[in-house]
Amino acid sequence: MQILDRSDFARSVYIVDGMRTPWLKVGGGPGNFSASDLAVQAGRYLLARQVFSPDQLDEVVTGCVMPSPDEANISRVIALRLGCGKAVPAYTVQRNCASGMQALDSAALDIACGRYNLVLAGGTEAMSQAPLLLSKEMTAWFTEWNLAKNFFARLKLLTQFKLKYLKPIIALLHGLTDPIVGLGMGQTAEIIAHRFGITREEMDEFSLQSHHRLAMAQDAGIFKEEINPIYDKQNIYYSFDNGLRRDTSLEKLTTLHPFFDKPFGLVTAGNSSQITDGAAFLILASEEAIQKYQLPILTRIVDVAWAGVDPSEMGLGPVHAVAALLKKQALTFENIDFWEINEAFAGQVLACLAAWQDVDYCKSQLGLTQALGKIDQAKLNIDGGAVAIGHPVGASGARIVLHLAHILKRKQARFGIATLCIGGGQGGALLLENMARTKTGVV
Repeated sequence: MQILDRSDFARSVYIVDGMRTPWLKVGGGPGNFSASDLAVQAGRYLLARQVFSPDQLDEVVTGCVMPSPDEANISRVIALRLGCGKAVPAYTVQRNCASGMQALDSAALDIACGRYNLVLAGGTEAMSQAPLLLSKEMTAWFTEWNLAKNFFARLKLLTQFKLKYLKPIIALLHGLTDPIVGLGMGQTAEIIAHRFGITREEMDEFSLQSHHRLAMAQDAGIFKEEINPIYDKQNIYYSFDNGLRRDTSLEKLTTLHPFFDKPFGLVTAGNSSQITDGAAFLILASEEAIQKYQLPILTRIVDVAWAGVDPSEMGLGPVHAVAALLKKQALTFENIDFWEINEAFAGQVLACLAAWQDVDYCKSQLGLTQALGKIDQAKLNIDGGAVAIGHPVGASGARIVLHLAHILKRKQARFGIATLCIGGGQGGALLLENMARTKTGVV
């Protein structure tokens, strides 16, 4: 069987191992873990079970959208806390929802070009600790207060103070709103659902399926190789993704009101991804590192593709990224055994599935002569997705790649694609190949 060689990678890049924390649903206040805490908990056990030591890594690359103020270049903080030592360089990347996948792409390119041989890469996000910001008026008032030279100047400033200055800016809400088109991510999901005629019932049914599949996967112990149980400072133990709603039903989902486009919209809290904290990291290696340390190969990163779309239809990013990836690799939907599409919104995933089957869209937007194809949902997000698991934006791209690698191993399948939409109007897609399946010669 011929190994694909049309990648941008000059050298092959392999995933050796990976680990993540449980995805922890955000409650009523800040969670118990900072973004670097989560990353360290994911990375510590992962590195502890390797034959090499942390200081033998060549670099650490981390995706993160909202690090805390004391975690500037959070990747360096993580590397040092993991015991990689001062000599191992580290940097942070940010591509909104695809930051974790961007970290993998950046690390893979460093290996492919021969710069490094062994890299720790992934993503982390503590969305529960997104800050409250001061308004411009409050900031200006504080500036004048600090510059005031005497008591009377400050007294004058106190008379000018207005209570409305104290109204906080919720950073999370601003981060989930596109500044170019002025739309929240949920509103863009409404737009593409309308474009492709996705119904509320279809969204709720897809969401229910996500919860059911996650429940079955948890009960079957599917995630035991991926999830490292973690402890907080109160010694409370977390061992599974706690956003799962086992008691949900189609009847319950239909009672929820539109959240983003009131009162007539279709997107609700029940058919949207959950706001979540979590971290996921993978070890990437070259052939040289594989041989040097006698490392196992989980899967190979064949290639990565990125695409841009109208920000008002950002959810269609995977449609374009996957089309570009398949074209470059001369593959079709029939060649792909399993798919992980990040469930930012149920309607967004369904719109992507519809767009790939829409002849007019594929001709006018993708430059094809026919529809790209249909994805069998029995091959899509088979263990649940972000509607049930959650979507810590900096980490999700790494999670879906890690889980897809394990699916290929478990199912003895050859090819898988992980893809996700990106706030701001982009899409990313990553192609994995199971080398064990390739070597057996099974098609």
